[in-house]
Amino acid sequence: MKLFSEIGGYCLMIKGMFSKPENKKVYWNELMHQCSEIGIGALGIVAIISVFMGAVSTIQTAYQLVSPFIPLSTIAQVVRDTVILEFAPTLVCIVLAGVIGGKIASELGNMRVSEQIDALEIMGINSKTFLIFPKIIAALLVIPILVIIAAVLGIMGGRTAGIMVGIISGYTFDHGLMEGFLPYNVFFALTKAYTFAFIIASISCFYGYNVKGGSLEIGKASTKAVVVICILILLADYLLASLLL
Repeated sequence: MKLFSEIGGYCLMIKGMFSKPENKKVYWNELMHQCSEIGIGALGIVAIISVFMGAVSTIQTAYQLVSPFIPLSTIAQVVRDTVILEFAPTLVCIVLAGVIGGKIASELGNMRVSEQIDALEIMGINSKTFLIFPKIIAALLVIPILVIIAAVLGIMGGRTAGIMVGIISGYTFDHGLMEGFLPYNVFFALTKAYTFAFIIASISCFYGYNVKGGSLEIGKASTKAVVVICILILLADYLLASLLL
C-alpha cells in the first residue's frame, strides 16, 4: 500500500507544479541558478570519471582482442559505441543520482523541516511550481549536456590512453572512430539522458519535498531518493534498450 501511496503522491506532485508563474523573472532567475548548481557542481566529477572510463575501455578492449585477424581500428569502434551507448548516459547519470539527487532531496527536506515551504504557501506562492519545476527543467537542460561532454571526454581519454600505452596509433584510432558510425546511437544516448534527467530531478524532489520529521529524516529521504533513482535508471535503461535498439 505504501508503494501505491508514493506513486499517487508523486503523480500529484507532478500535476501540482504546472501552474501559471506568479513572477516570471523570479522563476527565470531560479532556473538559471539551478542550471548553474547542477551543471557546474557536477562537471568536475563527470570529467574525471569520463576520462578514466574511456582509458580503461581502450586498455581492456585491447587486452581481449588478441586475434591478429582483428584490425586495431576495432578497438576505437568498441570504445566509441560502449561510451556513447552505455557509459556516458547510464554510468554518468548513476553518479549524478548521488551528486545531484542527494543534494536536491537534502535541500528541499531542510526547507520542509525548517517550515520555509509552509511560509511560501502562506504567502500564496505555489511551492511546487517555484521549488520543483525549475529543478526539473534545469536537469533536462543540463544533464544531457553533461552526457555529451562525458561521451567526448571518454573517447578522448580512450584515444590518449591507447597512444600513451602504445596499443594503437592516433591515426588508426581516428580511422576506427569514423568506421561504421551510426548517428542513431547518439539519438539513443540523448533519449536515455533526457529520461534519466527527469528521473533524477523528479524523484529527488518528491522525497525531499515530502520529508516529515527532523534532520534524521532528511538523511533517510536523501538515501532513499538515491537508491530509488538508481533502480529506476537501470530499469529505464533496460526498457529503452528493448524498445529502441
